[in-house]
Amino acid sequence: MSAIPTRMVVHALVREDGTVAGEELYEVAALLGMTDQQVRLCVKRLVTEGRFTVEGRGRRAVLRLAGAEPGAGPALVPEVEFVRHAYRQDRGLEPWDGLWHAFAFAVPESARAARDSLRDALTGLGAAPVQGGLYVTPNAIGPYVRAHAADLDLSEALTCLSTRDLAVGGTSDPRALAERLWPLPEIAERYGELRALAERPAEPGLPAGLAHAVALAAAFSAAMLPDPLLPPELLPQPWPGATARAAASEAWARLGAAAPAAGPRLFRLYGEALA
Repeated sequence: MSAIPTRMVVHALVREDGTVAGEELYEVAALLGMTDQQVRLCVKRLVTEGRFTVEGRGRRAVLRLAGAEPGAGPALVPEVEFVRHAYRQDRGLEPWDGLWHAFAFAVPESARAARDSLRDALTGLGAAPVQGGLYVTPNAIGPYVRAHAADLDLSEALTCLSTRDLAVGGTSDPRALAERLWPLPEIAERYGELRALAERPAEPGLPAGLAHAVALAAAFSAAMLPDPLLPPELLPQPWPGATARAAASEAWARLGAAAPAAGPRLFRLYGEALA
């Protein structure tokens, strides 16, 4: 698993009242392999950026969110709607209707930033590039894509269509297409890391439990964010994503039960996402 960004640890330890206890932050960061110097520099940057204010120094400091929680690098919790969709897929509640959804666009170089943003939105929603300006997915993401294109003033440049007849380079079998268009082995490997962490018991003590929760949140996001959430009909079975998500859900239940009532809001956020 990739190193956890220090600022992610800070945001993960924000309590419901918007504060982070310095002592807790340094203890958890140390358990995750971070030095005190790393934490001090991160706190200084967050304060300079206006994301937090700080009272006191070092381990006796109290950090406080400055207004609404800003972006913190890697997401603490992937979008709730997509997390719930993944768990519904795992339970067989979102069967594939056999439709492929295609999106094509031609945007001039003069609007390169908007073009790149639309491309990033498509890949972020799990669509795979087929060739220049053409993306496909088995999921009905049209409303999201059209809304993003409208925000970029690219509605006239976007073409959307659905078909049951898709062939790419002579490949037309749906499972073979999924293997060709998406990096399934890489996605499965990330889920393998998530499952291994989720099934590993947390060490005793509050700091160790919090460190395990932060690591689990990082692994969950690292696995979920690049996952196109393909329907089970297109995936090898058993699919590591489903087993890893089940293990993660059980791990959050254990960690949440052991967390103090005034603990980080991270537990509530995951409780809501996995509900």
